[in-house]
Amino acid sequence: MKFGYFTLSDNRYPKNPRTPEQAVLDIYRQCLEAERIGMHSVWVGEHHLNGFGVNSAPQVMLAMVAAATSRIRLAPAVVLLPIHHPLHAAEQWATLDLLSGGRVDFAAGRGYDRAEFEAFGASFDDSATLFVEGLEIIARAWNETGRWSHQGRHWRFHDVEITPKPFQRPMRPMVACFSRPSMELAAANDWPIVYAPFSAALAYGSLADGVKAYEAQCESHGRERRQVVCSVYLHIAETPTAEAYGRERVVSYFKDALMPALPSDPALVPPNYRYFLKIAEGVRNMRPENFSSSSVCIGPPARLIEHLKVIEAAGVDEVVVGFNFGLIPHLMLLEQMAMFMEKVAPAFEGPHRGLRIGVAAG
Repeated sequence: MKFGYFTLSDNRYPKNPRTPEQAVLDIYRQCLEAERIGMHSVWVGEHHLNGFGVNSAPQVMLAMVAAATSRIRLAPAVVLLPIHHPLHAAEQWATLDLLSGGRVDFAAGRGYDRAEFEAFGASFDDSATLFVEGLEIIARAWNETGRWSHQGRHWRFHDVEITPKPFQRPMRPMVACFSRPSMELAAANDWPIVYAPFSAALAYGSLADGVKAYEAQCESHGRERRQVVCSVYLHIAETPTAEAYGRERVVSYFKDALMPALPSDPALVPPNYRYFLKIAEGVRNMRPENFSSSSVCIGPPARLIEHLKVIEAAGVDEVVVGFNFGLIPHLMLLEQMAMFMEKVAPAFEGPHRGLRIGVAAG
């Protein structure tokens, strides 16, 4: 199983001493550290005009990372596709893929924050159709030979061909799946998927059932499934005090950073977003002392290994790890990353085995 670094660039906390600018610089250094310690990929979030995520341009961040690294794969977590013109997105990410030698794993999602849509003049109520049509256009732009045209509900253009084309041929978008329709879209188009265990549990009953559903849907189209990526939040804690700290930090992340971004008024939530009401209800009832989630594991390395073995057995190919939550200090986060690769990752077969470790990023 492969392991990557993952962050949503959250920075919305009471009495927060860390500026958004410092948070973005720290994330850049953490991405460089991920390559140094042998991680497979870096996944950097995109958010706009709020403190839940303070990195608004993952393509710029990852271009800097590409220039300073040689191996690690580069992924947005994830592109908020409905607010972008898909041809523009296709051009930007194809250019990064070319310049990085084919290291881009482009992942896109529908989004869930109405304010982000409204600020850019995009229709939140049309997010599902914007997302589907946008992905169709991006996939064609990357892989179509010659000039082509599109006449859709949201975009219309004639006789186009983007340049440059990506290094990877074919290049497939990855779909962040919080609901069954998104999974079915990926399967129908031969695209990889990204799950979070809690969202897979809401939609299918468990992560393993979510992977099985994707496999069955791909089989119905006469093909084997593509890559399955899963995001989790982990914190290594080898003492009761350290574990209590980790639990406090993850509850702070969900309540202080995430909760304000979640829709809570049923009257304002479209039917295809109703599952977020269940997430919001769970967040409101969290307590550090009894916190548990299939998407989070806090404790000694053996506990993390056991948790990840369940994810591996579910059929996941790559786990992207969120170390950066709840205002955990930058230096502690670097220590967490290093301990993970030293004490947890070796329990799994993967490309991290045998890599030479370089000089610390600091």
